Amino acid sequence: MARKRPWKTQFFGQAHKSLPDLAFGTVLSAPNVKPQVNSVTSTSRTAKTELLLQQTRIHFPRLEEAKVKITPIEKGGSDRKFYRVRCSPDQTIILVKYNLEREENRHYVQIAEFLAEHKIRAPKIYFHDPAEGLIWIEDLGKTDLWSYREESWLVRRAFYESALAEIVKLHCLPPEAREAIQASLPAEFDVTLYRWEQSYFFENCLGRVFGLAPEQLSELTALPALARIAEELAERPRVLVHRDFQSQNIIIRNGQAHLIDFQGMRPGLAEYDLASLLFDPYVNFSRAECEESLADYEAGRAAAGQPVAADSRAIFRLCGIQRLMQALGAYGFLGLVRGNKAFLEHIPAALQSLRSLVGEIPELEKLRETLDRVS
Repeated sequence: MARKRPWKTQFFGQAHKSLPDLAFGTVLSAPNVKPQVNSVTSTSRTAKTELLLQQTRIHFPRLEEAKVKITPIEKGGSDRKFYRVRCSPDQTIILVKYNLEREENRHYVQIAEFLAEHKIRAPKIYFHDPAEGLIWIEDLGKTDLWSYREESWLVRRAFYESALAEIVKLHCLPPEAREAIQASLPAEFDVTLYRWEQSYFFENCLGRVFGLAPEQLSELTALPALARIAEELAERPRVLVHRDFQSQNIIIRNGQAHLIDFQGMRPGLAEYDLASLLFDPYVNFSRAECEESLADYEAGRAAAGQPVAADSRAIFRLCGIQRLMQALGAYGFLGLVRGNKAFLEHIPAALQSLRSLVGEIPELEKLRETLDRVS
């Protein structure tokens, strides 16, 4: 039997095999003459969904109109909107609507193609409409790493090993690869960004959530040890990092980890990604489980010919302080400013981890005492 010819997309290689029927019957590219369509800016959910459905039919013209359905997906604290487009009973793709005003959203497609080029698992891009801020991507399913949080470590460890194997690939990319994508990335981790994360925590967690007075916040922000942490981390050699490498940004498909929400990728410290995963407030880790995961990562780096530095564990703990400050600031901001109260539920777990790490640094005693009072 003759092999079916894979259709090419205008923006990304072959149609992915997850859409077997569409790969032959649908050209995943815009028609030669693009029909007129209203801009997708309506505030009515029904009207907005209908406009997105109209856009999908334009870019995928051979889909049978009656079969295409679109439903919103609730997705954390992102300013992007996600929709599942059902093309047939067993075929779906994801539609992403992003904010054109946020610069990092514009680079999602370039980063996705970069990851694919370097064989790092992530969703495939089917079509990008930059004028409307719309991206149609591969649907990897609904099962993220967080979904397995109640399973035994025997079950979870294999998925964490897979996630760590993917992040090792990213961290070990050669300098020329990093330079090729540099223009599409947000600002690298430097003293300014580390200090911003600290201030974000003081303002939105200790200030907004726990009501500390401005003078108290100023005193804590000015602790010399915090400035030294930022300076020490900023002085170290950088690699490419995901920046939000936590359980809800890792999809498990066919037993393999895939990275999502990588638009914040930038040069930084590998230990920051490890801290994001292993001090994840959404998941409980025992010390032994954390140690096993660190050992798995270190083995992966050694196998790739780029062993970690001798003081990597100490840097991991400093990055843990930074990451937890950033997360706690985000929980306060998203919970109280954006009105998504669910994020406030994760503050106690994150505070407990931060208290433990801060307690190891005598120069941060004042901060530890403050955390004891509010916990």
